[in-house]
Amino acid sequence: MKIAVLGTGMVGETLASKLVALGHEVKMGSRTANNEKAVAWAKKAGAKASQGTFADAAAFGEFLFNCTLGSGSLDALSAAGAQNLQGKILLDTSNPLDFSKGMPPSLFVPSNDSLGERIQRAFPDLKVVKTLNTINANVMVEPSRIPGEHAVFVSGNDAEAKRQVKELLTGGFGWKQVIDLGDITTSRGTEAYLMLWIRLWGALGTPDFNISIAKKG
Repeated sequence: MKIAVLGTGMVGETLASKLVALGHEVKMGSRTANNEKAVAWAKKAGAKASQGTFADAAAFGEFLFNCTLGSGSLDALSAAGAQNLQGKILLDTSNPLDFSKGMPPSLFVPSNDSLGERIQRAFPDLKVVKTLNTINANVMVEPSRIPGEHAVFVSGNDAEAKRQVKELLTGGFGWKQVIDLGDITTSRGTEAYLMLWIRLWGALGTPDFNISIAKKG
């Protein structure tokens, strides 16, 4: 596939590199066409990698990843252009973290809303699937870093979009347990979990951990 990765941070670079390794053509998008980090990544990642603006990447991609900071996600998607997003699947890894008062961060959305829902409302023709937002970037693309079976979650309104995302998570990234929580409103739960995730990171001294679901029966 041709895939757009919006964002040049650790999550964007890790996912983009994995997608290139899987054989996809990947364009990394940022505010400017020649963003220094995006240019360096494309040069390192090889012939199937390129970079451009958010709009360049969104127009290029058949499938989109939002790896921007949550506070900038709506602006980044607006810059990408609604016409470039229409009808496409957006795998949204963002979280509504507010670092304005330092660490630990708070959430900038109330408990009866989520960033995933805000993105879906702003771009109703976009098929938003919230996933991978509950784990460290390295674990996203290499779940075997953590022993045993552990879970990644998906939330979204479009069943076919979630099916395609699950296929990428299992067949591409190697996830064995993908739990469909339901529609996009269920991303309220996974986004709020970041408050616990950050505390666990501090207590465990490593970001290489995840949730394993134990169920009766």
